[in-house]
Amino acid sequence: MQYVSTRGTAPLLGFADVLLAGLAKDGGLYTPRSIPRWTDDDIRGLRGLAYSAAAIKVMATFIAGELGSASLERMTRDAYAGFGHAATAPLVQVDVNLFALELFHGPTLAFKDFAMQWLGRAMGHILRQRHGRATILGATSGDTGAAAIAAFGGASETDVYILYPHGRVSDVQRRQMTTVRKPNVHALAIEGTFDDCQRIVKDLFGDLALRNELKLSGVNSINWARILAQIVYYFVAAVALGAPERVVSFAVPTGNFGNILAGYYAKQMGLPVERLIVATNENDILARALETGRYEPRKVRPTQSPSMDIQVSSNFERLLFEASGQDPGAVQALMSSLARDGWFSIPPAVLEAVRADFGAAKVDEEACADEMGRVYRESGIVVDPHSAVGLRAARAALAASPETPVIALGTAHPAKFPDAVERATGVRPALPKALADLFDREEEFRVLPNDAKAVAACLRETASTPA
Repeated sequence: MQYVSTRGTAPLLGFADVLLAGLAKDGGLYTPRSIPRWTDDDIRGLRGLAYSAAAIKVMATFIAGELGSASLERMTRDAYAGFGHAATAPLVQVDVNLFALELFHGPTLAFKDFAMQWLGRAMGHILRQRHGRATILGATSGDTGAAAIAAFGGASETDVYILYPHGRVSDVQRRQMTTVRKPNVHALAIEGTFDDCQRIVKDLFGDLALRNELKLSGVNSINWARILAQIVYYFVAAVALGAPERVVSFAVPTGNFGNILAGYYAKQMGLPVERLIVATNENDILARALETGRYEPRKVRPTQSPSMDIQVSSNFERLLFEASGQDPGAVQALMSSLARDGWFSIPPAVLEAVRADFGAAKVDEEACADEMGRVYRESGIVVDPHSAVGLRAARAALAASPETPVIALGTAHPAKFPDAVERATGVRPALPKALADLFDREEEFRVLPNDAKAVAACLRETASTPA
């Protein structure tokens, strides 16, 4: 299978090269040139499979043998072997036709582990085959960084640099990054927002001299492999509720648009999905864009769901590319407008195509806290504020279409946000045993200004020289 950049001037690449590249050299995002279609029988074939076995079937469709079937099977089974629930991604009923897909049973207690544990193994395999090294560079609003460090920490083929907004992640999220004492791990606290961290990462990838010198590779959801691994749990959850004979909807707490975009690709493959509901907190750029057609970032507002405190959703570019018929010229025009004017207007035909698959709901701080309290009172389930945003949006979707089950993605363990959960429920969730001593561990991190040149200097000073 070939992959093409959303901006059209980077070379076509195969899966392994896309995985190592992360961001395309023209600044675009790699996406499949065509989406494989599954039949109803293909979907039925996932019934009764362990999660890793289902993942092998789904991901093999996009990898086209580049990793080798034996290698793919081994790395996929290894990736999910350490998850803390026998079902890997258990589906829990919260209310009538309302379900939560628990995606927080991995090593860092967030949905990012599903992609990152697999990505770390796949990238290491390819680098060893090629006798190469890479410098992993990523930005995080809290969970991606911990997941990347858990996946790549200690690996001899990589150095890992994670940029996070100083003072804008939870204590648990920060410590999951800053207490991993591995020589190849570097936690960089940037004096700015997540959007600033993401901009710096993109700027450094755009510096082709630096990119080639340090063999930069990305693990944010700009990397197609991240999206690919997340497609799997949409299939697994829908099949558990009766797909392909039964249609479902998904409500997804959304910041950078990668998680819900995986659901879009699952639907394009043939999974019977009625609606994909974009659930945002008060940083509601995506809900506003779907309602008005105007994509316009505003100032980031800190909330109790900090992983969604994002105003520039990178993966929205992939959706625009698909909704415009994979027209890179159209995408380039929109991205140029965003860079020049600070906003763009989605063309009417593209907006219509987007609205055919997506709905949106904004969940403010009061509603988020109310949802955490309601779920605990009515079901005895404790959920984190991000999952609560998804559940609240799911209830609105159920009100509009009560016959269709809605699956809300539970994206983080409540113990990652204990203060918010305790305020809403009266219950202070405890960390799992493996992380019980997290607050006793020594932290190590470096505070840097909100400046790409300062980060580049840090990388040059501390990174190993790639082969």
